[in-house]
Amino acid sequence: MTTRRWCTCVFLLLVSTVMCYSQSALLNIPRQSQAATVSQRIGITDVTVKYHRPLVNKRQIFGKVVPYGEVWRAGANENTTITFTDPVTVEGQQLDRGTYGLHMIPNADQWIVIFSKTATAWGSFSYDPKEDALRVNVKPQTSDMHEALTYDFDDVKPDSTLLTLRWEKVAVPVKIAANVHDLVQASLTRQLRGIQQYTWEGWDDAANYLLAEKYDLDEALKYENQSIQVEERFDNLMTKSQILDAMGKKDDSAAAKSKAFAKASPLQLHIYARQLQGQKKQDEAFEIFRSNYQKYPNEWFVHSGMARIYSSQKQFDNAAKEMKLALAGAPDVAKTGIEGLIKKLQAGEDINP
Repeated sequence: MTTRRWCTCVFLLLVSTVMCYSQSALLNIPRQSQAATVSQRIGITDVTVKYHRPLVNKRQIFGKVVPYGEVWRAGANENTTITFTDPVTVEGQQLDRGTYGLHMIPNADQWIVIFSKTATAWGSFSYDPKEDALRVNVKPQTSDMHEALTYDFDDVKPDSTLLTLRWEKVAVPVKIAANVHDLVQASLTRQLRGIQQYTWEGWDDAANYLLAEKYDLDEALKYENQSIQVEERFDNLMTKSQILDAMGKKDDSAAAKSKAFAKASPLQLHIYARQLQGQKKQDEAFEIFRSNYQKYPNEWFVHSGMARIYSSQKQFDNAAKEMKLALAGAPDVAKTGIEGLIKKLQAGEDINP
């Protein structure tokens, strides 16, 4: 056979294979195996799977349509791909950010999941193990019947998730995790070199994240001091007080809080007191409500604060009177909520959390 005839035969064979799987490799027309995309965020890391969904169609899939022991495209048509916007671990093994061709080698009791550096191939026909970025072993599980091949994200946690392939009555879970704290902190460093560095909010938001996560409080304090340097406000002074408290520096925390209170508006104090109530710190909240009432008697919301004090003492008539004064001066957006609180007080119900 001449070289030209051999090339022609190979070309026709490839075209025949492609057409068998997709109806058309050139035109945008419906396919038997429909395209799908599924994504999940882990912290600030996005994981996205793009694939095509073949149907069972009364066939025996694993061990027959998809043979055991052979590389499979983990979908249909073009490469199934998986994209990570940051480095991750897969089943405990490191994998860099990027887009990978996703392939699998199924067996009855163990599957090999392959992340290939080539993500633009057609299926697994040109798969080359030399291009592997990572291989991991996972255990298949039984599943409810899935007619169409499906990828789901299960067991979503703050720093990990399970990517699970389901088809026929088989489920194949793969654990993906991200070092969220380190990734976020590196991202914050990058972001705070931009326009955000000139705002008190940017530094304060960064500090609040670290405070909420109880992670690297020394860095959180540096961020907050920078926020205060840009513009000293009630908000960032209070955050600083909370950071110092979390660090066990009680005296410094109290000094920062006192400074914050001196800068606070009556509404900021009222909102802070409501936050204290949410933290079950009623006595501290009531002290602020009472102080606000004495200093700013003409503000509508200070009456709602006093109503909460009376309500805690089961003085529901006095509480209702104060709440009606709040209603008279409240903006329209707040009136419905206040009316509901008045009804509760008139029914002898405590309105405090």
